[in-house]
Amino acid sequence: MGKNLSKNFTVGLLQLSFSAKPEANLKKAVEWTAKAAKKGAQIICLPELYRSQYFCQREDSKLFDLAEQIDGISVSTFQKTAKKYKVVIIVPIFEKRSLGLYHNSAVIIDADGKVAGIYRKMHIPDDPSYYEKYYFTPGDLGFKSFITKYGTIGTLICWDQWYPEGARLTALQGATILFYPTAIGWHPSEKEKYGERQRDSWITIQRSHAIANGVYVASINRVGLEKQIESQDGIEFWGSSFIADPQGVVLAQASNDKEEILIAEINLDHLENVRRNWPFLRDRRIDAYSGITQRFLDEK
Repeated sequence: MGKNLSKNFTVGLLQLSFSAKPEANLKKAVEWTAKAAKKGAQIICLPELYRSQYFCQREDSKLFDLAEQIDGISVSTFQKTAKKYKVVIIVPIFEKRSLGLYHNSAVIIDADGKVAGIYRKMHIPDDPSYYEKYYFTPGDLGFKSFITKYGTIGTLICWDQWYPEGARLTALQGATILFYPTAIGWHPSEKEKYGERQRDSWITIQRSHAIANGVYVASINRVGLEKQIESQDGIEFWGSSFIADPQGVVLAQASNDKEEILIAEINLDHLENVRRNWPFLRDRRIDAYSGITQRFLDEK
């Protein structure tokens, strides 16, 4: 696991709403990052694609103009912010990797202002109003953990949160907390019938990652109703950002409609104690899992 093996640290999640103006969203995110730092947060995470509204509700080639390079405005701005407040910041961006090649990414900026690493979203959805395959190339950096000044962390993004394989591979690299910057919500017409079970499934699957891997999990969502096509209902983002401990206990949770900062301590003595008593990593049958890399085990 390297350095920071026994050092506790404090995380802060920024649950925010976003406008159609990227410059305003950047300014707002910086201001809220400063607020979180003043509240004691040492590692701060923004929601997925924080610099714009969730544009994947429609397919429009002009929206590629929202993308930025790794050394673009988001990273350069938050490098200064990280250094000023001596905090680690997870900055999710619409990455322009090259001409015509784009990713949904997260850049991890260490407390000295230097880039500690990059994660590119591995699982790309294609559902009504979530047309991400049109915009994003699947990540090719794999599942990674990052050693920062305050702790060893893992970062996945939104749709990744439904897959136990990604959580496992990140935890096996020493991450003590998995961050999931997210943009997920209800189709308003479905909310009354399906809304509560959808949100409950979302919370349950991520709490299960915490339990199965003996790690903390932090999920960061946005709030507000966003319409990319005026004639359609849009998406009502359900907020509900939360931080769970290695037993799946929710330590802090936000509302479903308000902007909030969530703060919680990552206690490595607690993590160690949970793993000693629930030794799932010890009892894994690594000799018997070869089929996991196949799409489906067809009957022979």
